[in-house]
Amino acid sequence: YLKISKLALAFAIVHSKPPGKSCREYTEHLAKAVSEGGVGWKSRAEALEAEVLRLHQALLLNKVCPRFSWGKDASAETPLDQGCAKPVSSSSQLEDSGCDVSNDYAFDSLGIASDAHQSEHSVNTSKHWLERVLPLDLCRPSKEESLTAVVQFLQHLLEIRKLSERGVLQADFTELENDSFTICNSVSQLLDALTVFYNSPKFPVSSFLTEAVCVLSSLITDPKLSTQVLKKCFKKLEEFQKNLVQVILRSSSVNRFQAQHAVSHTLLLLARNNTLRNSLISLLLSEVHQFAEQLLQAHQVQAIYDITQYENIFPLCMILEQLLQTEAEGNNISSSDCGGEEKIKFLNNLDQIILSLSDDFPLFSLYLWRVSVLLSSAQLQ
Repeated sequence: YLKISKLALAFAIVHSKPPGKSCREYTEHLAKAVSEGGVGWKSRAEALEAEVLRLHQALLLNKVCPRFSWGKDASAETPLDQGCAKPVSSSSQLEDSGCDVSNDYAFDSLGIASDAHQSEHSVNTSKHWLERVLPLDLCRPSKEESLTAVVQFLQHLLEIRKLSERGVLQADFTELENDSFTICNSVSQLLDALTVFYNSPKFPVSSFLTEAVCVLSSLITDPKLSTQVLKKCFKKLEEFQKNLVQVILRSSSVNRFQAQHAVSHTLLLLARNNTLRNSLISLLLSEVHQFAEQLLQAHQVQAIYDITQYENIFPLCMILEQLLQTEAEGNNISSSDCGGEEKIKFLNNLDQIILSLSDDFPLFSLYLWRVSVLLSSAQLQ
């Protein structure tokens, strides 16, 4: 059947070709026309899929809280967790020398220790704030509207959650259990868009990106919503963390340090969730220990090592130390929670590694020692 169809198509092309064109030219013209038509259909299909998701989101919001009105609780207007994502000032972003970074992304002020004790996240319930068209620089223009709808849908969920907690509205969040498609697709699209940005960051960071990160942070730390999100999207969130870690490790441009600090900040925001924090600690322990062994091996045989990889490991060390320090201060760390098998692998022969590297790599050895102290103290608790 396939051979007959191909032969019939060949005859049709020969008989229908216009004068002045060869069969080959006419065939290439038809192939190009079909290809362009396929792209058009693909964009139309994506637009229709986005519209279907938007309708699912609206339906789910109506099921969760049928009487919800965006403009009623004007007194509750507060910006969405202003402390969760600190945008870098435009001036500092544009003056990146490759050696210095804005203080807004300094690791001692990223907010994990201090923000953890702040009041719960609040969401602006102003109708104007919720319904405005948000600028978007991190995705293709064709996806701008659909992604904006995703962020607003998640903002609405957070707002309903806060208002129901105050007794202003009655909401049934068990509906999220019955509609895993909508919540999963919405979070997945948000994570995919953030991944696109962090793989090719542009400065200054758009206000939309800042709001998107804030929404994600608020979502995974909300006592009720985080349970639903993690149940359905944990693997996607874990993959997102792994991708961010690789973004830091793969960075090779001269002016990469601001981008690395932006990624580090997002990782620390994700680590506000206990489950994701344990997963991230395990991942960082594995990456740092693997690099330490590779560096030791290169040092022992006097081989040349990649200085860029050596520089890129320090953001991971700083994140790891801060997470362990925060856990220790909160007395939340335990041998079962913190890293599990990765902790045992990390501590195995670590003293020998530190001793061998301390003369030529004192800063990295110091970080290894500080992390090992935090892990060992946790084991004794």
